[in-house]
This record gives sequence, C-alpha cells and structure tokens, in this order.
Amino acid sequence: MSERPVAASPSSSIPGTAPLPASGLVLLVLLTIFWGVNWPAMKLALTGIAPFTFRTICLLIGGVCLLGFALAQRQSIRIRAGDWSPLFWASLLNVTGWHLFSAYGLLQVPAGRGAIIAFTMPIWASILASIVLKEAFTGRKIIGLLLGIGGLAVLIGPEMAALGAAPIGSLLMLGAAVSWAAGTIVTKRQPWQLGTAALTGWQLLLGGIPILIGALLIDPVPDFTGLSQPVLWAAIYAAVIPMIFCHWAWFRIVSLFPASIAAIGTLAIPVVGVLSSALILGEAIGPAEIAALVLVLAGLSVVLLRR
Repeated sequence: MSERPVAASPSSSIPGTAPLPASGLVLLVLLTIFWGVNWPAMKLALTGIAPFTFRTICLLIGGVCLLGFALAQRQSIRIRAGDWSPLFWASLLNVTGWHLFSAYGLLQVPAGRGAIIAFTMPIWASILASIVLKEAFTGRKIIGLLLGIGGLAVLIGPEMAALGAAPIGSLLMLGAAVSWAAGTIVTKRQPWQLGTAALTGWQLLLGGIPILIGALLIDPVPDFTGLSQPVLWAAIYAAVIPMIFCHWAWFRIVSLFPASIAAIGTLAIPVVGVLSSALILGEAIGPAEIAALVLVLAGLSVVLLRR
C-alpha cells in the first residue's frame, strides 16, 4: 500500500485504447468481493446494533486505522490549506450524505432493494464526469452502463410496485447514490497533497461527525454484552475489511481510473451482495440473480477489458 499523494489525473491520460492499470483492476476485483459480502454482514450486524451507533463505530475504527497506517508509513497527514475546502465537500458527500440518506432510506425499504437503488451511482457519476471533468461519454461506456443497469433492473423489476408504495424511502436511497457520485467527482477533480490512506482516513473521520451526533441523539445507549457470535463477527468484518481496505481501495481506484469507469466498475457489487446473502443468510436465489450477474459481467467486460 505504498503510495504517493493522490493527483487528479485527467481522463485523457488513459486513452480509449490504452490498457487500464493492472493494479487498479486487481483492487476493483477485491473491492467488489469484499464490499459485496459486506451487505449480508451489515444486515446481520444491524440485528444487534443500532444503525447510527454501528456506523459511528465503523467510521471511527476506519478513520483512526487509516491515519495510523499513513503515519506508520511516514506519510504526512497534515491537511494543506488548498485541500480543506474540497476535503469538506468530499467528506460531506462521500461519507455524511451517503450514510444519512441510506440510513433513513433503509428504514423504509428492504435492504436488498435499497442497495440496488444506491448502486445506480454509476449513472450519475458518468453524467457528472462528462460535465465537470470533461470525460468522453463513449459508446463503450454507454453500452457497459446499459448492460449493468439492465442487470440491476432484472433484480428490482418484480418489486417495482413495492418501491412505488414507499417513494420517500426510494428517493432517500437515490439521494445516497447521487451524493456518492458527486463525492467521487470532487475526489477526482482535486490534486490532493495527501496520500490515499490519509485522504480516506480524514474523510471517514470528518464525514462521521454528523453520524456520531445522530448516534448520540437518536440511538439508545449501546449494550454489546448480549451480542451473539454471528452478530459480533459480522460487525467486526464490516468495521475492518470494508471500512478500512475497501474505502482505501475505492479512492485509490478513483485516482487511477477515469471517474466514470471507476463508477461503472462498482456495478457488480450489489450482485455479489445478492449472491453472498444467499450463501450466508440463506436468502433465495434464482434465474433473476443469475441473469443479473451475466448482464453485469458483460457490462464490466465492455468497459474494463481493452485490447
């Protein structure tokens, strides 16, 4: 995880026919697996820990560990004057907005449906990247995006009537997707003077402040003595692997790839979430899940596999 300060590389630095960095592709595969498995882990953990308290613990552990890692690698964690404003907005959008919108949204819609709506993020990130970062909205990206969204539509299609019955929850999850997409663009646009570990750690800590306030005001006083072992291990997994490694890997991927390609690369995460939920929680899996997986993988192949 040795690294240099994160610079916002222009999309032209990776031409349409140039290969994508192999390290970025490896990180994307690991990110997809670990973040996908995190959905059933979170669902299990939240059966014993209140939402805001759980997210506060995860953000605190993730932020402190990433800053500690940066210091151990003798990297500077000092925030330069020019980074304060974009760091505020990136933290607000990537962490605070995502967690608050998704927390309240998941109170009104089932977790599976909410996750699928949240991962419409690549649509909004691709649109924003073409407007703000001037990234080309190529035919390859459009085809990959349509295939990926088609896969998600297969999963959510039979339940559209149920979503229509809870429009506020659906809109909140959509707000989470747009917030994450906008945060990705802010992160990509800024030539950061911080390394990826320090940048990620500060975003988790600063963006987690409103989440901590919510935990103090809304959630009951936590009592961890009665947690079952499955709930405890699920909470440990969610707080360590996805919160530390996956957040670091995501911001590293954003620094390596054009923002739209990085966003499209996340389309497989909810599919892995559905499949892992079937294995871990015993949730039903059928032809729709298999068809969605095929469509999403086809979409990712169009975008990520170059000559």
